[in-house]
Parts: sequence; structure tokens; C-alpha cells
Amino acid sequence: MGAPLGTFMLLSVWLSSFFFLSESSSPFSSCKLRRQFHLNGMHKPGDVILGGLFEVHYTSVFPELSFTSEPKKLSCQGFDPPGFRHAMTMAFAIDEINKNSNLLPNVTLGYSLYDNCATLVIGFSAALSLASGREEEYLLQENCLGVPPVLGIVGDSFSTFSIATSDVIGLFKLPLVSYYATCSCLTDRQRFPSFFRTIPSDAFQVNSMIQILKRFGWTWAGLLVSDDDYGLHVARSFQYELTKAGGGCLAYSEILPWGENPAELGRIVEVMKKSTARVVIVFAHQIHMIQLMEEVVRQNVTGLQWMASEAWTAAAVLQTPRLMPYLGGTLGIAIRRGEISGLRDFLLRTHPDLDDNVNNGNSMVRQFWEFTFQCRFAPPPAGWVEAGGALCTGEEDLKNVETEFLDVSNLRPEYNIYKAVYALAYALDDLLRCVPERGPFNGSNCAAFQTLEPWQLMYYLEKVNFTTSFGDQVSFDENGDALPIYDIMNWLWLPDGGTKVQTVGVVKKTTGKGEELTLDEDKIFWNFDSKEPPRSVCSESCPPGTRMARKKGQPVCCFDCVPCSEGMFSNETDSVECISCPEDFWSSPHRDHCVPKKTEFLSYEEPLGICLTTASLLGTFICAIVLGIFTYHRSTPMVRANNSELSFLLLVSLKLCFLCSLLFIGRPRLWTCQIRHAAFGISFVLCVSCILVKTMVVLAVFKASKPGGGASLKWFGAVQQRGTVLVLTSIQAAICTTWLVSSSPVPHKNTHYYNDKIIYECVVGSTIGFAVLLGYIGLLAILSFLLAFLARNLPDNFNEAKLITFSMLIFCAVWVAFVPAYVNSPGKYADAVEVFAILASSFGLLVALFGPKCYIILLRPERNTKKAIMGRGTTKS
Repeated sequence: MGAPLGTFMLLSVWLSSFFFLSESSSPFSSCKLRRQFHLNGMHKPGDVILGGLFEVHYTSVFPELSFTSEPKKLSCQGFDPPGFRHAMTMAFAIDEINKNSNLLPNVTLGYSLYDNCATLVIGFSAALSLASGREEEYLLQENCLGVPPVLGIVGDSFSTFSIATSDVIGLFKLPLVSYYATCSCLTDRQRFPSFFRTIPSDAFQVNSMIQILKRFGWTWAGLLVSDDDYGLHVARSFQYELTKAGGGCLAYSEILPWGENPAELGRIVEVMKKSTARVVIVFAHQIHMIQLMEEVVRQNVTGLQWMASEAWTAAAVLQTPRLMPYLGGTLGIAIRRGEISGLRDFLLRTHPDLDDNVNNGNSMVRQFWEFTFQCRFAPPPAGWVEAGGALCTGEEDLKNVETEFLDVSNLRPEYNIYKAVYALAYALDDLLRCVPERGPFNGSNCAAFQTLEPWQLMYYLEKVNFTTSFGDQVSFDENGDALPIYDIMNWLWLPDGGTKVQTVGVVKKTTGKGEELTLDEDKIFWNFDSKEPPRSVCSESCPPGTRMARKKGQPVCCFDCVPCSEGMFSNETDSVECISCPEDFWSSPHRDHCVPKKTEFLSYEEPLGICLTTASLLGTFICAIVLGIFTYHRSTPMVRANNSELSFLLLVSLKLCFLCSLLFIGRPRLWTCQIRHAAFGISFVLCVSCILVKTMVVLAVFKASKPGGGASLKWFGAVQQRGTVLVLTSIQAAICTTWLVSSSPVPHKNTHYYNDKIIYECVVGSTIGFAVLLGYIGLLAILSFLLAFLARNLPDNFNEAKLITFSMLIFCAVWVAFVPAYVNSPGKYADAVEVFAILASSFGLLVALFGPKCYIILLRPERNTKKAIMGRGTTKS
């Protein structure tokens, strides 16, 4: 917890320090206190004294500053029974230790407990008094007279008080064990070397809050803090840890003002009302919450899930029927509750000593008595007593009065005080059990009981480790923090309108397992119609298949859900980015996983493949029929007159052309990729070579029919014809062999045409080789076309040169159109274009060259005579 630190308080602190400075009449004789503080206290003598600082009064009245010889006293007001119970808990712990024969045997502990009045100047003054003692004079060269100074202090309750006190007390290495100061800034060992605490720091409380937020999926929350060290350090720590954990964002962060400030509170509540955050986290004091809730009730802001820090989780003043419609269901972090056996009986034995002197005795007990029984002691102690009425007799009985002082059902700060006292006791016990010549100090020495120094006790306090009767382990880490543990509390709104604060979980840190959150969600009361935890998010979670895209100018928790692009996926909720699918995979329609890409090639099963296969087989079948017809009618003039041997070879080559087209259909394999173009090239060269030779023979025959032209026929005999075809075909075979050896076509999975498909194709390997293969076929075709064109008008009734001219015209037209179509066709369509070109040119040659002949052979047999062919079958009229 923390408290305000104003300019006036700082001035008061330094004035107090000034009053405490000693003056020396002789440099080596003695020191004399310049002023004494008038402090409200409670004392018990002992061999070793422990100090304590507690908030027994919760306010004070400052006098006007005066530099006269006699400073005025501060007036403490507002007696706080729980605060006095805290002080009495320390007294009980010391009494229990003194009765324990196993802990500090033969050593009696005493105490000096002071009231800080919830005021920094008083708490600081009390700490200085504990550190140096309160005797008027000390001899410097002899043992000190009077009550010895304390070896350790339990306190202070506020973070700001502990900061101010530790800054000074730490210079003397005097251990200060706080039971209620939670500011994480106090873990700075360089600045606060002697500070310890049995309450977890705000850093752990912040982490605990964040764990609860994560548990319920609350990523969008508001934060309210008090305007002091406690709140401001928490605000910085919370924002840092929340960002670091990636568990959420703050919709707003506001500082609650001290004192009456309706305008500022109204503005803060207006921010809360307008925000979409349903969870409000408050690190502030009870007084802040009282003021805030007045404004919340005025504006009727309901439907919020409150989360309370340890400072107000157990505040009974807030658990009223008027506020429960707003605060019901609150989840809070509370100091660990402990069981302290025998404490209530000890408290019942509290009794004032009527012979006490107020300044030196147990004035806090007298003030408690006056407050509880509404009486006063005579004469009334000036500056302290608020009670009026009858005189106190001391015979009053605590059993007959209802007082919060005796309520030991919810011991939380008391449990921390109890652990703090025992920590000091165990450290002192370890110190006194030191084996001579095995000690931790210079020369392996142990500390001497007669000359104990606070820094020696601090050495052992750093290493203390014990387990309380409640089963909690107590030890301090390198920063002076004890092993942290908190209870998770829930404000239950009962059907009858009553309230109950119940424990629903524990969050703790152990030496081996780290932080652990245990939460019984079934026990939690949710103050909503659904009786379920609320939703508190800036943006709803992005489902798989999408990614988060931050909204410009807003926290990271505010985002849009953008679908993943094609080829990318996200299989988790709230993915920051989408992941690219592997090369052979593609994103599913919902973009939440990857599926294998469809592999596409010219298949026998698809309609296009079926049509091309049918056309190829049909062409082969027709070639076989024509070959059969020519074989059957091989002795007729029509067959014999047109070079039957080349005709048969031409039919065979056309059949091969039709069949080679089948190599372009089906899944590409290495052998089909290598053979398809070679088979295509050689088949067509064989076909075109036959046509070329036939054309040359036609020209030679007609040239031989002229006078003196017979000698040309000797160059076109059967052997020369076969040799020419063989040579021309061998050249193409050589081109194919060179191509296959140098850069062979291979199967290839092409992903460039389509993102979601794999085009399974044969890459040609060498484009030059493919171009040479086509170029050579084209060269022979053009040559055949030119020769046939020259022979088209030769006299004859049946001039085959006309058929060759027409067939070559079809052939060249098909393949001229093929090149741009092939280049611009993607994937399987390139293969389809090539197959179509093969089939079209093959059908063109077959029909143009053999169609008229088959027509005459089958349907006009009267023209299948030598006379008809030679043009002498009819007489001129």
C-alpha cells in the first residue's frame, strides 16, 4: 500500500530530523538529544528489543510550524481497532516466542511499538526513535544507558512511509521488515539494502492479476490507480508486464485523485461508461474506492467486472446492500489469511496499566480502552484522547462489548506481522547458534550477544528459512521479498441481500515450480444475468483462416480479421500472420489448412484427351484400311501408276504419325518425354520424305516423256528412291539423337501457370533442338510443296502432283498456325495443340493423297485402267 507525499510532509520530515540532531558539550564525552518526539507507543523490556510501526490512528492534525524552543504536538485522531490489533499481534508473537523453549532459549524478546497515525512525519520520527533510542543522554566511551535501541523493525504499513524510512534506516543496516508495503520499487537493493517484507510486492500482484485476465480471456480492461507511490508504480509495472506477457491491452488508465474532486471523478466514471472494456482493475486505497463508488452510483454504471487489489479487497465499508449491485462479483487479490492459535485469548487479556505514564508507558492500550468503552482516564492525556464521558476504571470487561478488535476470523495483515516477527526471531536464533571459529564474519568469527549489531542480524535474516504452523514457507530472495502468496477473493451477493467474501483460489510462488494459479471457477459468483464470466475484448478473436490486422492508432488488442491470401493459411486462433503453403500444396477454401494441389496434364480420362485419342486411333484405323485396299488392289493401274512402294511406305509413316500423338497424352514420364518428340519428328520426316521423292519421280517421268529426257529416269530408280528417303530420315534421327543426348526433355511440375494447380508437363530441354527438328520438317515440306506446285500443270488425266500440292498446302498451313498457338498455350493445352497439329496434318495428307485414289478404286473401277489413267480411255467427239 502507499500514501500521499506532499511538500508539507517533506518539510516536516526534515524538521523532525533537525530536532533529533545531537549536540555535544565535549567531543568525546556524551551526546544529548536536542528534542524528544511525543509518540504514541507500547513497550515491553527484554534482552533484545524489536521495534514496530503500525497505523493505530488513521489521521492526524498538523500544528502550525514553529521554531520556538518547545514544538507543538501532533494530534492523532480516528482510532482504528484493526490497526491496534496489528500492534497487539506483534506483542502476541513476541510473547509466544518467549514461551518457546526451542526458539531463542535463555533470551527474552522485548518490543517498542509506535503509532504512525497514517502520517509520514510521525512514522518517520518513530522510526528514528527506534533506531537510536529515546534516552536524554548517552556516554560515548561506556555502555549506553537506558533502553537499548532495537535490532529490527516490523513495519511500516505504507509504501511511501517505508521508502522514506528505508532511505535513512538503511544507512545503518537496520533490518526493516514490512508487512504491508507492496511497492515494487522497494526491491531496489542498492537503494534499500536492509528492507525486507512478508507481503508480496506489487510486481507479483500485477502478474497475478494478469494471470486471472488470461484465465478468463479478458484482453481489454481499464486500470484505475491511486495518486501515490503505490498506484503510480503499479500503473507503470502493469502496463509493462501486460505488454510483455501479450495477454491484453488497457482501454484506459486513470489516476484517482486524493481528497474531494467531484469533477475529476465524474470525468473518470464517464470514461469507464463509454469504454467497451467490461473489466475494471483498481489499485487504490479504501478511501479512493468510497469516493469513486459514490460517482459510479450517481451515474448508475452497472455491468462491470471489478478486480480489486489487496488494498481494498477486504474493505467491509464497501460491502453494503447499496453498493453490491455494482460491486457484486468482484474478484480481488487478498493477503494470505492465516490461523494464529491463541491470538483471541491474548487480545482478551489486553488491559491498561493505571499506573502507566503516558509518555513512557503503553499509551496505545489506554487509548484503545477509552475508544472501546467510551470513557476517559483522569487526567486526560492531552493531544491523544478523543473519547469523552465517564472515567475509565480499568474494571471494564472486553467480553461484554462488541468490537472489531476481537475479530480474528480473517487474519491477513496480522498473519504477515506474525511471520515478520518470527523471521526476525529465527534470524536471531541462527545468529546465537553460531559455532565459534565457524562464523560468517571476519576471521570466521561469530557475533557476540553483548555487542550485537543490526547488520549482523541482517546477514542471517537474508538466509532465514522456516515454515509456519499454517504450513507456509517463509524465506527471502535476493531483493528481500518473501515467497509470495495471495488468496483470490470473490464478493458474493446473497439472495437475502447480504454479502460474503469467499476464497475462490490461491496464487503463489514456490522455490521449484514458479508461479501457480489455482482457481475454483465453480464457486465464483458472477454479477451478471448470464451468471457467466463477461466478455471483455476490444476485437473478437480471429478464427483460423484469417490474420489480425491492427487498427491504426489503436492498441494491439484492437484489430480486424483479414482472410489469408490464396496459397496461405492460418490454423490457429488470433494468428498474427498467415503461413505460405508448401510448394506442392494450396490453401483450402477456408484458408485454415493446406491441401495438395491438383496435378493437371492431358489425361486419357478427360473429354479432350478422349477426343484426341479417338481421333488418333481413327486415323490409324483409316490408314490400316487404306493400306489394306492398296494391298488388295496392288496390281491395278491406279496403285501401280503412282509408285506403289512409296505409297505403302507413306501409309506406314502416316500410321506412325497418328500413333505418335498418343505419346503426348497421359501422365508425363521420362521415357515418354524423351520419345514423343523424336517419334513425332522421325515419323513426319519419313512421311514428307516419301512425298518429296514421289514429287521428284513425277517430275522425272514427265521429263523423260519428252525427246532426250529418258536419261533422267536412271537417277530415280527404286534403289535411289529408298536411299533418298533413308538419308533424309537419318538426318532427322541424327538431330533427335543429338538433342536427347545434349539436353533431353524431362517431366516437370510447373507451378507458374496456375497458383492452385501443378501442370505436369514435359519441358523440351533444348529449345534449339526442338526448333531444328521442326525446321527440318518444314524445310522438306516447303521443298515438296514447291516441286509439286511446279508439276501441277503437267499433262495427264490423273496428275498426282496436284494432290501433293494440295496436301502440302494443308500441311504447311497447319504447322504455321501451330507455332504461335503452341507458344501461347499453357500446360496441357500446349500438348493438345501439338497433338491437334499432328492429327490435322496427318488427316490432311491422308485425305488429300489417298482419298481420290480410294474413291476411284472402290467407286469408279472403270477409271482404274491404264488407258483412263494415261488419258486415252475416251475418244474425242
